Amino acid sequence: MKKLTKEQFISVSVMLFGLFFGAGNLIFPPLLGNQAGSKTLESLLFFSVTAVVFPILGVVVVAKTKGLSNLSGRVGKYFAFVYTAMIYLAIGPGLGIPRAGSLPFEMAVAPYLPNGTSIMVSRLIYTSLFFLVAYLICLRPSKLVNRMGKFLTPALLILILVMFLGVLFNNPNNVAQPLEVYKNAKVKGFLEGYNTMDTIAALNFGLVISLAVKSFKVDDEKQVMNYTIKAGVVAGIFLFVVYAMLSYIGMTTSGLNQGAKNGAEILSSTSLYVFGDFGIILLAGIFTLACLTTCVGLITSVSQYFAKLTNDKVSYNAWITIWSLISFFVANFGLNVILKISVPVLVAIYPVSIVLIVLGLTQKYLKYNKFAYRLICGVTVFISLVEALKMANINLPLITDLVIKLPFFDISLGWVVPMLVCFALSFLQKFTFGKTKEF
Repeated sequence: MKKLTKEQFISVSVMLFGLFFGAGNLIFPPLLGNQAGSKTLESLLFFSVTAVVFPILGVVVVAKTKGLSNLSGRVGKYFAFVYTAMIYLAIGPGLGIPRAGSLPFEMAVAPYLPNGTSIMVSRLIYTSLFFLVAYLICLRPSKLVNRMGKFLTPALLILILVMFLGVLFNNPNNVAQPLEVYKNAKVKGFLEGYNTMDTIAALNFGLVISLAVKSFKVDDEKQVMNYTIKAGVVAGIFLFVVYAMLSYIGMTTSGLNQGAKNGAEILSSTSLYVFGDFGIILLAGIFTLACLTTCVGLITSVSQYFAKLTNDKVSYNAWITIWSLISFFVANFGLNVILKISVPVLVAIYPVSIVLIVLGLTQKYLKYNKFAYRLICGVTVFISLVEALKMANINLPLITDLVIKLPFFDISLGWVVPMLVCFALSFLQKFTFGKTKEF
């Protein structure tokens, strides 16, 4: 039975970390540390629930069910098609990939361009080169482990470590009090984890990692599953350690960066404070590598899905061309437009992604039937959509007024209590009317 060598396993694990660690992962932890101040540790732990724990569980459950379509198909074939397509489009050309292409330019290049330089032209040049490199890497998906696990991601980790050590030894130690938004640090930290988009990205990366393991001629499904789970755990440890370093940078400089609007501002000012002009180069390298690795993973997984969906009538190579061009186009609208759209979209699809992961992981023990999947996911989707529409200033007559009265709606968790009630009702239905089809 073929097994991975230690070097191969580490490369796969590091590649998975690189797939996860992109734009949001880089800018939100420093902002958390900056705004949470003395409550950073508390916030970080709850941030890690939605930014580390659920993403890794997502990798595991998708590997177990052999793909997101199989997992979401337990609700129904129409739900599976719409939900899976939404997930791939949201983390792909709709939001995730353009955000990854736009962010490094706007945060690490644009602020340092000479006066009079056209931002629009400069962005066009930068993003064209960025997506060209991503496209070329994606042409050979079988080489992803070597290119990302051995080169791109280790380089990224080294650069982040250099920045952290620079802050640690210079030690500004200027910690501010938490802002009002972190009055409830636990809930705020939990919700901030949404912004990384990693829980929904994990529902795609689980299959990518399984294929990466199989590329080393590991054919036994049980072995593939074990390696996927172990790689997920290792990647999760890497994620938490890096989040802790970035949060520490934000926290220890919070007194110096009061009023910062985003994590990129914090990292930029900190880099200049600690390293001087070299900090600009360091920051540009960190942003570009972080976003490039995630961009490559997203283009690859989205293209593999749509190639399979079209039975290869539109080839994988054709899809990576299509998505790279669309993402290049969207990225040039600018980061602020992309981020403005992303919040309602994430509020709509993140909760049901969490619910599907929990259902998939506990299926073996609680043996849910189709009624349970449809009831629990249906109610979660409905409430999340109403909340997302409200964020976009679209109110549904009567319905919005009823939904906003739900417990915890004011902290964007209005779906939790109805979801728990539906869990209870599904078990009541099962024991009252007997078993229906289980999975």
